[in-house]
Amino acid sequence: MTAPDNWGWKARVGMFIVGSEAVPEAEWWAMLPPHTSVHAARVTAPAPWAAWDADRTRVTLSEDLEHGARQFASMRLSAVVLGHSSSSLVGGKGWDEAVVQSLSDILGPDIPVTTNALDCFAALKAAAVKSPFLVLPPWFNDATLAVGLGYFRDHGIEPAGMLRHDPGPGWRDVPFAEMYPKGLGFAQQVEPLYSQIKAACPDDADGVLILGTGFRCVGILAALEEDLRRPVISANQASLWHCLRLAGLRPDIEGYGSLFGR
Repeated sequence: MTAPDNWGWKARVGMFIVGSEAVPEAEWWAMLPPHTSVHAARVTAPAPWAAWDADRTRVTLSEDLEHGARQFASMRLSAVVLGHSSSSLVGGKGWDEAVVQSLSDILGPDIPVTTNALDCFAALKAAAVKSPFLVLPPWFNDATLAVGLGYFRDHGIEPAGMLRHDPGPGWRDVPFAEMYPKGLGFAQQVEPLYSQIKAACPDDADGVLILGTGFRCVGILAALEEDLRRPVISANQASLWHCLRLAGLRPDIEGYGSLFGR
């Protein structure tokens, strides 16, 4: 008799994540179905993780992104995802497709490649959400919020509203750029986030989209759906769901929102 070893014989997914974050892997591990595994490559680079060339026709991968892709290429992966919402927002329209092509040039044509933004778009479509309430991490500054709103509008999505989570009085005087370095990423509490989303979600929103792969939230998705009676999608949930489908799997995953049933 052998003990479970989490060997991903059904699917292995490679995920690029922010070098200093713990949330993406933890949330994926919580949701992963049996016999699937996630393998992270950590990236330290400014957003976007791949820079446009002068005429915005191609992107140059950051050093960490290229290095990780070359390692992933030999791992017989079922799918690879660039798990960084901010890169897509800052990169703008067309960036996701350009970085997918550049990564595919290294990984080869047989490994599906996606980005967190493409995953979210696929999830919104599957859930028939056309006017979501956007929820963003507390460390997203005003410029990032504006860029994010423009990004969705450029892709034909008009959000019904937007909320930047308030992490509490102890963080209100901390500059946005210092919140994560000062430990907010490891001090996140999901209960206040749940209460703020429930209170602020507008009636005309036909769903909720929580952006930011480093934003802890999958534990409240099902409860929010029950209270709001509409789909609730998060960044990590959307990426796992989409990657599993790219790998040809439709497992039964309960407790993390209705998306996994779509």
